Amino acid sequence: MRGARLALVLAAVVLLATDSAVAANYAQETLDRYFRIEYQVAQSASHPVLSGYVYNMHPGNPAERMQLSIEGLDAAGKVVGTSSTWVLGSVPAGNRAYFTTAVMPAASYRVQVLFFDWGGRGGASN
Repeated sequence: MRGARLALVLAAVVLLATDSAVAANYAQETLDRYFRIEYQVAQSASHPVLSGYVYNMHPGNPAERMQLSIEGLDAAGKVVGTSSTWVLGSVPAGNRAYFTTAVMPAASYRVQVLFFDWGGRGGASN
């Protein structure tokens, strides 16, 4: 019992010390509760450009250092290419942030959160 309590305290200290949570620690269903992604694809002179917004539906924390995974899909839904892009700045709690990137030609695209850190609550204490 005492060893389990010590392990829990150490885990809490490590989490507080890093002050972040990586998206890889969340199942996609959980990420879908926190974030919604809307995008469109436009053709430029040399390549398609994917742009849109990430919506942060978490009521209290901004998402910072967010990276998105982009999969190009063929007509059958098979992945034909992958890339990633960063969302500039943070995604404020209850708000959205813009992103744009060049992508490989594909029939359609799947965009998901690849990585992020939860930001602080502006110095508020719980």
